[in-house]
Amino acid sequence: MSRVMTECAIAILAKAPIPGLAKTRLIPHLGADGAAALQRWLLHRTLATALAADLGPVTLWCAPETDHPDFVACQALGPVRLCRQPDVDLGGRMHAAVAASSSPAGTLVIGTDCPALTPDILREAAVALREHDTVVIPAEDGGYVLIGQRQPVYAVFQHVDWSTDKVMAQTRRQLEAAGLTWQELARLWDVDRFEDVERLLRLFPDVAAVVLSARGGE
Repeated sequence: MSRVMTECAIAILAKAPIPGLAKTRLIPHLGADGAAALQRWLLHRTLATALAADLGPVTLWCAPETDHPDFVACQALGPVRLCRQPDVDLGGRMHAAVAASSSPAGTLVIGTDCPALTPDILREAAVALREHDTVVIPAEDGGYVLIGQRQPVYAVFQHVDWSTDKVMAQTRRQLEAAGLTWQELARLWDVDRFEDVERLLRLFPDVAAVVLSARGGE
């Protein structure tokens, strides 16, 4: 089968690394500039991972606007299309990303908070999507770090309490109610709390210099 018939799109939902907007829950620990610097690092790592997976078209869904300099600079990393996130809740934004895709093998939707994602894991998710309507990678905190759909089904993103530990359990109920098949891959972790930052620094010591350099300007 040709790559055109099997390619899987990747949609990345990302906030611009603007002090006071990005990683707000970490501002008490890192400062506004430090949290923004961390978001910039996560953004670049996530985009590089998506491009390295070489599955199909990569789209960066930007908030608040596509013309932020960091988003524009991302286009130098490889072929990526910029789109503005719609002004709806998280579920509506993820659904919009899937609905806007024309890739025949479906679309993987990710955020920028999971440094544990690798090109191989994204490829594994794309393979799972060949056999199932949906693929999900649960997060250790009760949410998920990736969801993929072959066809957009908005019901999966409804009646979910976003940013809580109920997200994955509620999503399973929505998938079952919609009559969809799905596969869950191994759980991963994301960066939401200061404990997660400490874990990140143990795995990627270079992040400390990035954050500390930004905080020095506060």
